Amino acid sequence: VQLQASGGGSVQAGESLKLSCAARGMIWSTFTSSRMGWYRQAPGKQRELVADLSSGGSMNYGDSVKGRFTISKNNSRKTVYLQMNSLEPEDTAVYYCNVQTGSRDYWGQGTQVTVSS
Repeated sequence: VQLQASGGGSVQAGESLKLSCAARGMIWSTFTSSRMGWYRQAPGKQRELVADLSSGGSMNYGDSVKGRFTISKNNSRKTVYLQMNSLEPEDTAVYYCNVQTGSRDYWGQGTQVTVSS
């Protein structure tokens, strides 16, 4: 299984980006029963949870992104998304996708998001 993240880039404050993370090699039933998450790590800071999505559809967001970011998934494409609106310079970080199955914890390679003021 490989998580392939994409969609990062450099934007101005107030703009939007949408990150994608495709679970290559994961069978459909495992994907649909897994917890999905997006984390980020800024230089000199610890990795933090941005958003997660349970297999039952419950969503949880970090306080700093509530109301601006939305996590979603497409089961048929085995892909999880992070829609990021009203981006702020403080959102600058490397973003990682994460998939937790019952027994395994998978991480994507990280995608850089840079927001300038």
